Amino acid sequence: MHHFSILDLSPVPEGASTADALKASVALAQAGERAGYHRFWLAEHHNMPGIASAATAVAIGHVAGATSTIRVGAGGIMLPNHAPLVVAEAFGTLATLYPDRIDLGLGRAPGTDGLTMRALRRNMAQEDTFPQDVVELLGYFGDNAEARVRAVPGTGTHVPVWILGSSLFGAQLAAYLGLPYAFASHFAPAALDEALAIYRASFRPSEYLKRPYAMVAAGCFAAETDDEARYLRSSQMLAFARLRSGQPGKLPRPVADIEAEVPPALMRQVEGALSFSATGGPATLEAELKRLIDRTQPDEIILTGGIHDPEKRVRSFEIASEVLKGLVREPA
Repeated sequence: MHHFSILDLSPVPEGASTADALKASVALAQAGERAGYHRFWLAEHHNMPGIASAATAVAIGHVAGATSTIRVGAGGIMLPNHAPLVVAEAFGTLATLYPDRIDLGLGRAPGTDGLTMRALRRNMAQEDTFPQDVVELLGYFGDNAEARVRAVPGTGTHVPVWILGSSLFGAQLAAYLGLPYAFASHFAPAALDEALAIYRASFRPSEYLKRPYAMVAAGCFAAETDDEARYLRSSQMLAFARLRSGQPGKLPRPVADIEAEVPPALMRQVEGALSFSATGGPATLEAELKRLIDRTQPDEIILTGGIHDPEKRVRSFEIASEVLKGLVREPA
């Protein structure tokens, strides 16, 4: 593993506003930069009261402007919601303002509900055009000065494009196009091992990448003690339980007894979905992160953690960075 990074959903905690959430994202990115994280990615979600990163490119620009060395990008942009040219112009602009620091991860899901999806798009295509849209987008970032339609800014910026996925489809597409691949194991780990195996076995070298580059996403909840870390994680588990039962809201305050709040059957679902994660004080965290890394052998790990208190969230990522520095090896 060569790098470790942060995935931020810009969570809106109970008792806080979207302005507070975006401010906390900037503070986390700045702390991440100081702590040695390689990238800071924001994700596109819509109509979610607990997530403030809906206008993802705008949030990325704000974070990039408040930091100086960390890579900043989308993990990801949900491509079905946008015309590829619009995405190319947005990220071409970001790459022009912040050279060699912008990443573009692309997802195939809408990142929202059906009603909101219709509100985002004027026409609803029935067929899945994701592969063609990715190829079109890659073209806009290339050096094709003769093209009839160009992204300005965008042409010649060569923004690194990643495929994000939680199924085997993304793994196959990333391998076919020779692109880096990030797996959403932080909330959908079921197909993780098979997807990584398919991606690595069928990868075709390309102008973008000579050998496969796989990133796995993991939940991370670190504190000074195991008990404190488990307590902090209860916010994320409660949020996920509420989402699963059709009651999305702001990021809940942590609770001492999560079992008392969530019925057993739903709790099993939540624990399964969030199982690719590490929780604990420094020693426990190291053992858990090492287990995840040994299992998947990633080129990079990207950590995420919905912690209600922004200062404790920053501290969690600081503790994790100290642990991960001991697990990183230099690229061959």
